Amino acid sequence: MRFSEAWLREWVNPPVDTQTLADQLSMAGLEVDAVEPAAAAFSGVVVGLVQALEQHPDAQKLRVCTVDVGGDEPLQIICGAANVAAGMRVPVATIGARLPGDFKIKKAKLRGVQSFGMICSASELGLAESSEGILPLPEDAPIGADFRAWLGLDDHCIEVDLTPDRGDCLSIAGLAREVGVINRAALTRPDFAPVAPACDDRVEVRLLAEEACPRYLCRVVRGIDPAAATPMWMQERLRRSGVRAISPVVDVTNYVLLELGQPLHGFDLARVEGEIQVRMAAPGERLVLLDDSEIELRADTLVIADASRPLAVAGIMGGAGSGVGADTRDVLLESAFFSPLAVSGKARSYGLHTDSSHRFERGVDPELQRQAIERATALLLAIAGGTPGPVVEAVAESALPQRAALTLREARVGQVLGVALERETIVDILERLGMTLETVEGGWRVTPPSARFDLLHEVDLIADIGRIYGYDNIPVRQATTNSAMRPVPEGAFETDRARLALVDRGYHEVITYSFVGPELQARIDPEREPLKLANPISSELSCMRTSLWPGLLQCARHNQARQQARVRIFESGLRFIPESEGLAQREAIGGLSLGAVAPEQWGQGERAADFFDLKADVEALLALTGAPERFAFVAAAHPALHPGQSARIDCDGAPIGWIGMLHPALAAELDLDGNAFLFELELAPLDLGVAPRFSPISRFPSIRRDLAIVVDAEIDFAAVAACARAAGSELLRDLVLFDVYAGDNIEKGRKSLALGLILQASSQTLTEEVIDDAVGRILARLTSELDARLRD
Repeated sequence: MRFSEAWLREWVNPPVDTQTLADQLSMAGLEVDAVEPAAAAFSGVVVGLVQALEQHPDAQKLRVCTVDVGGDEPLQIICGAANVAAGMRVPVATIGARLPGDFKIKKAKLRGVQSFGMICSASELGLAESSEGILPLPEDAPIGADFRAWLGLDDHCIEVDLTPDRGDCLSIAGLAREVGVINRAALTRPDFAPVAPACDDRVEVRLLAEEACPRYLCRVVRGIDPAAATPMWMQERLRRSGVRAISPVVDVTNYVLLELGQPLHGFDLARVEGEIQVRMAAPGERLVLLDDSEIELRADTLVIADASRPLAVAGIMGGAGSGVGADTRDVLLESAFFSPLAVSGKARSYGLHTDSSHRFERGVDPELQRQAIERATALLLAIAGGTPGPVVEAVAESALPQRAALTLREARVGQVLGVALERETIVDILERLGMTLETVEGGWRVTPPSARFDLLHEVDLIADIGRIYGYDNIPVRQATTNSAMRPVPEGAFETDRARLALVDRGYHEVITYSFVGPELQARIDPEREPLKLANPISSELSCMRTSLWPGLLQCARHNQARQQARVRIFESGLRFIPESEGLAQREAIGGLSLGAVAPEQWGQGERAADFFDLKADVEALLALTGAPERFAFVAAAHPALHPGQSARIDCDGAPIGWIGMLHPALAAELDLDGNAFLFELELAPLDLGVAPRFSPISRFPSIRRDLAIVVDAEIDFAAVAACARAAGSELLRDLVLFDVYAGDNIEKGRKSLALGLILQASSQTLTEEVIDDAVGRILARLTSELDARLRD
């Protein structure tokens, strides 16, 4: 919210400067984003009266003005504005004046005629971004007075960024209440005396949706002056609050909105047929809004309607068909309380956001409506005249929010804040905040004011006490606690070490949202129904992830869109798996490789990363467990992976993860250029607890024997290695695959594998007989179990 400091100080004027006031608001939880001057720097501008006009002799668009600025003689000023007229009071920059942009006014001669000053527009004074013609001033503007001082432009505009729970401070009244409490300063409220009705004209109201709108007030004001103009003081307060002045009725409702925090609306009474109905929209009803957009109303939308059609979307925006125009003479003012639940999210669902919806969504004081409509009536009568009717109120008392009393324990205040406050201090703070207290054993029963929707629990009251008492007044103490050393098993799998291992292998760590889009989630993991959020940030982040892959893929897509062709990323985090007992949170680590296997360089040619490059990275992670032999890569199908390049990762036969290439169809949907390879491992099964053990190095030489065997093409090397190791006993120290061949001289459906058998004994040098026996046993087992044969 943006507001004028001078306006606030009319309500409460503590003896502090602007910066101290801003600091106080921030420390009270009402964060100040900016403090800016209310107007750009200028000087030498006074109020002038245009006494006469003459056409410039040599320029059709210029006129020679005689302007009284309170001096001994009037000034002759050349002006080209189309709206300048005799009898108009205007801002005049005299000779020597400095305007925004360090523009100095000097004597000038325009087409042979002397000009001794400049009649200014709002934009030339820095009061508007653009303007048409000069700035007209009201008739009571004192001639010769310093324009800046007369308009009070030595003011500041303060911008506060309020959290959603502090809707009570979206007004001058709410902010003044806070400033008054902080500084123990008294409030000076404007006169809110009720306006007596001068006629009996009224419009009846029917509440057909009491839960959504338990209170609705309206009032007829007849015979306002359509030609009336909003006074300069009100225009300035609106401008300094970031609101553009439009017309008296609209400006008055906006003014009361800023002053009291109660949204109001003015209908053209001539366009309202019969009674006012506060009801839910009928399916298919349409409404053209004040911004000229047309919407189709849903059945869950609260509307203000007359006997024939909807007039406005309740709490959001009025309709163009019933809006106040330039010829409006009879007005129906509306002031209502709409339930936050009835308004929340509705504006956003229609692509709208208004000052009214912003306040109603956060909660408006349900006892403020009558005061606001009386204030608006008084201002409108003072500006545009008219005859007011009685205030018509429809209320459903049972549906109005009731402020439940909260129990506040005196001892709990000290426990939470860390400082023991005097009982009198606590009572004083709460009473100054407008709360009603009843003493009970050990504390108080506290009833919050009707405007404070955020006070729901005891700790909320304590937070209020703390911010008013002052966080800087709470002493800083170092926490003292006994730290217990927890032993970490030597064989434990360390996630931090795994992350560093991936970084060492050229990966970058990323952190993505735990929320993902339902469409991508369904494509990645169609077998699980994810947890859907009740109030998501957006539709693209509306369900909890069951895999790390959606976030990694979105990150890769983001990088490729920014000309990063080589992407190697990983993430460790929680997956949220729905189970019969509830939602299980499982920690996992996943990675993605896309593009070249190595950065561009002169020493080697560019080669795209493939399945086995990623498999090597995963094997490096599994090796950190100390028991890599317990893991196996088993060919299997995954809905998000290429059917020919995917594998399930098992630990002792139980699945713990997946690896493979992203399915080409899904890659096309995501606009990914190139083959993306993914892996994901569940971390809990990796904590195997295998400690490293010493193994002596044999003093005897190793022997290598090479074999070329032919096996079926479907048999992978892992099966061959497992079979050979099972037959080789303790003599087979290592097994190397150094060639794979399928082609000429190899029958169809078969392949040749060239194996290097490394044999070594720990107690003797191997003889040819022992070596031949070991190789023979390995070959025999390969033949019997895998139908292998020696290649000719």
